[in-house]
Amino acid sequence: MQRAIRTALLSFVPLFALGAIQPVVAQSVQTGFAPVHNGRLYYEMSGSGDAVVFVHGNLGDRRHWDLQFEAFAKRFKTVRYDVRGFGRSSLPKEAEPYSHYKDLEVLLDDLGIKGAHLVGWSMGSGIVVDFAMALPERTRSLVTVGPWVFGYSSPATQEIFDGMRQVQAALAAGGPTAGVEAWMSSPFFHKTIVDPAAGKRFRAIADDYTFWHFAHADPQGTLQSNAAGRVADIRVPTLIVAGERDLAACLELADVLAKSVPGSRKVVVAGAGHMVHMDKPEEFNEIVSAFVSSVTTPAPR
Repeated sequence: MQRAIRTALLSFVPLFALGAIQPVVAQSVQTGFAPVHNGRLYYEMSGSGDAVVFVHGNLGDRRHWDLQFEAFAKRFKTVRYDVRGFGRSSLPKEAEPYSHYKDLEVLLDDLGIKGAHLVGWSMGSGIVVDFAMALPERTRSLVTVGPWVFGYSSPATQEIFDGMRQVQAALAAGGPTAGVEAWMSSPFFHKTIVDPAAGKRFRAIADDYTFWHFAHADPQGTLQSNAAGRVADIRVPTLIVAGERDLAACLELADVLAKSVPGSRKVVVAGAGHMVHMDKPEEFNEIVSAFVSSVTTPAPR
C-alpha cells in the first residue's frame, strides 16, 4: 500500500565556531502515515545509515525525542513515531485487539527497514523489549531507557499503578486537564522531576494527550508469555539507561535486566531523573550514539 508522504526541510542553522560562520547541513525529514490493522501510525524519518527507531513514553508522542531526533539523524537513519492512540496516530477501537510491538513491525515493513536499533523510553521500553523478544532477527540492538517490562510486578510498580488509578479518577471528574495535573503531581512521578525545564517540556506534550487509554477498555495485547519472565531470553546487544533519581520500579528493572540479559550494559546517569533524555540530553545522546555505533551485527538482508 502506498504511503502518504510529504518532505519538509529543516531550517538552516548557522554554527559559530572559531570566529567564522560554518553552515550545518540541513536534514530532510520524511513524514507520513503507515497503515496498520484498524488504523495508521504517524512517523517522521530523517538521515541515512543504520536505522535507529525511537519509541516514546506514556502521556506523550514522538516529541518526547525532540532533543534526540535531529542529532541522531546526522549519523543514522532516524525514525520516531506516534504509538497507536497517541499524537497523530489512530485511536484504538474497543474490542479490536492490537499490540504495540506488532504495530512497530508493520511500520518497519512499510518503511522498508529490515532491521533496526530500537530505543524505548518508559512505556516505549516495554514495547521495544516485547519486539526484541518476538523478533530478534529484526533487532540490531536494544536500548531501554527508564526501563519498563510489561508484566513486571513489585511494591514499586504498585505505587505507579496506584498513581494511575488516581489519574483515572481525576480524569473522570475533571477531564484531560485534571488528568495531566494528577499525573504531574502524583508522588511516583513528581519526585523524579529533576530539571524543571524537562518537567515543563513533558507537561506541554501531555497537554495534547487524549487519555483514550485511561478512559476506555484498552484491547492492547503484549507477548502471550509475560515479558517479565522472559528477559533472560533476550539475545541482542542491550543497553540499559536509567537516571540516578529514576522511578524506583525503573531502577529495579534496570538491575533485573542487567543481571538477566547476557552481555548487557547498564548506565546510570548522575543527576538525572526518569526523563533522563530530557534532563541530560547531550550526555544521553553520547551514551546511546556510542553504543549503537559499537554494534557490529550485520544488518538483515
